[in-house]
Amino acid sequence: MDVQAAKMIGAGLAVFGLLGVGIGIGNIFSSLIQAISRNPESKSQVMPIGLLGFALTEAVAIFALVIAFLILFL
Repeated sequence: MDVQAAKMIGAGLAVFGLLGVGIGIGNIFSSLIQAISRNPESKSQVMPIGLLGFALTEAVAIFALVIAFLILFL
């Protein structure tokens, strides 16, 4: 097997974690919208927690992309 082909396969497997990130972000924002629509007065309490969850979930995506780029270009 060529080294370049192995790098492509490794990078593809590293990016496979983005599937979970997409599902997680969808769940976070669907729960956030549902909580605010049920009780609009709780927006000031629920919104920062939702944005924190989004940021932490998005960090996993950034880590996966960094690993994929490291595999490809190093």
